[in-house]
Amino acid sequence: MTDRFDPGALRQWWPKPSKPRPIVIFGAGSIVGDAHLPAYRKAGFPVAGLYDPDHAKALQLAETWGTRAYSSEDEALATTDAIFDLATPPAAHAAILAKLPTGAAALIQKPMGSDLEAATAILEICRTRQLKAAVNFQLRFAPMMLALQDAIAKGHLGEVVDFDAWLALATPWGLWPFLKGLPRIEIAMHSIHYLDLVRGLLGNPRGVHAKTIGHPNHEVAQTRTAAILDYGDRVRCVLSVNHDHDFGRKFQACEFRISGTLGAAYVKLGVNLDYPRGEPDELWFRPAGGNDWVSVPLEGAWFPDAFVNRMANLQRFATGEDQELIGSVEDAWQTMALVEAAYQSSAAPATAIAPLPRQ
Repeated sequence: MTDRFDPGALRQWWPKPSKPRPIVIFGAGSIVGDAHLPAYRKAGFPVAGLYDPDHAKALQLAETWGTRAYSSEDEALATTDAIFDLATPPAAHAAILAKLPTGAAALIQKPMGSDLEAATAILEICRTRQLKAAVNFQLRFAPMMLALQDAIAKGHLGEVVDFDAWLALATPWGLWPFLKGLPRIEIAMHSIHYLDLVRGLLGNPRGVHAKTIGHPNHEVAQTRTAAILDYGDRVRCVLSVNHDHDFGRKFQACEFRISGTLGAAYVKLGVNLDYPRGEPDELWFRPAGGNDWVSVPLEGAWFPDAFVNRMANLQRFATGEDQELIGSVEDAWQTMALVEAAYQSSAAPATAIAPLPRQ
């Protein structure tokens, strides 16, 4: 028997650290100005400064946000008692992590390296240097997802038996010129968020069937993915992702449907619709014992509020206020293993269909 469903009582925010440490950001790309810095300002987290090899770009961003642009990497690394925020390309992560002070706390931009081999190297660096390191799979920390996890934990859906992700939208790939020429795009850079979220809700799947392909209208390697995660005979988990549904907003979608034995949930991920302006997120429940769908008033959005909650957990873990580091490198490596398996599945031949017998 579950408690009465109260949408206003669902958890949407991570507790703030009592004494936040200064944040040192590596990287001055668009994600820093669009999400990291707005989130930290909103939360009141102190930003000591940022470093980027392109000092002019770092200086311009620092001036916009009233912080400091370090003149060298060594200067950034020397910041005392810092939380290091690596908003850097996957290929740059390992070299920076290897220079962090032993025992430092670090947040690593997803993905955790370019592939599983790189993720394993990052994991070993973090273990050797005893880093308190997490990967920025921040979708788990979006207000709507914290509320979803809370509702599931309270039994409002019963046993989760179905997870559907459906994306049919138009993603402006031209905003990220660095993606051109990379061999792995859609799963490694986008759907990785959804795979990590599913792992957070359902645990590790037994395996995955996947196919990821490109599109004639784009030069990036992949923009469309279909995947089935194998959770045995009780749970069905399917992702259908199409970034090339560029025919107007009317029938576009970016949504999850989560069904249980007693209730169901619907999530709209608004930021991906009309990106980067986005639309409001939505969260609805048909809870156990209910006879209609109920909307949850959301107190924030995936961008930038998930970045607030993600950093809050790392800050609190670094100071001992949280006992568990959600999305640690140990956990994130398993998301990377799932991504690797999806690409291997995509490259493997499908089960052949028997030919028509000859007459």
